[in-house]
Amino acid sequence: MDSTYMTNPVIFLIDTFISLYVLAILLRFLLQWVNADFYNPYIQLLVKITHPPLKHLRRVIPSIGRADTSCILLALIIQISSTYTILMLKGVSLSVTALFLLTVSQLISTLLNIYLFAIFARAILSWFSHGYSNPATTLLQSLTEPLLKICRGIVPVISGIDLSPLIAIIALQLAKMLILPPIEQMITLLG
Repeated sequence: MDSTYMTNPVIFLIDTFISLYVLAILLRFLLQWVNADFYNPYIQLLVKITHPPLKHLRRVIPSIGRADTSCILLALIIQISSTYTILMLKGVSLSVTALFLLTVSQLISTLLNIYLFAIFARAILSWFSHGYSNPATTLLQSLTEPLLKICRGIVPVISGIDLSPLIAIIALQLAKMLILPPIEQMITLLG
């Protein structure tokens, strides 16, 4: 039997569970950043699953303004550990600098994807839930409104049609194209 027979499922499980947990940490960071309503049941879930490690980090690492630096540090530590473990299982080695850059690239990609999916979901939900508010829509609104407000300043509502989600999605995709490739090139140079 081939050695990748068990390695691939282990890598899949590590990557899936760690990615979901890092997603929860980054969502908590973003929702704190935008001053979302922490009585929302979905946000309460995020708080409960991320609080145990964060309570220890917060004793040592203070927040900087509205930025919860302990969330960012925790996401960085978990993602770098996961990436290192997965690379070891694949038999790939990277320098410490390349590993750090890869981790930063993964976190930036996750943050941009959070906004892409949140804006897309909010746009879809707006077609169906006029005047109806539920915890999911209020969470999406809290998360996306600061970015959409900036986009509305660039392209105002035209004939009752709000193009800000389209502008935001284009801007986020453009950011992915401009930010991630240079980091990936540096990783291959340092690798």
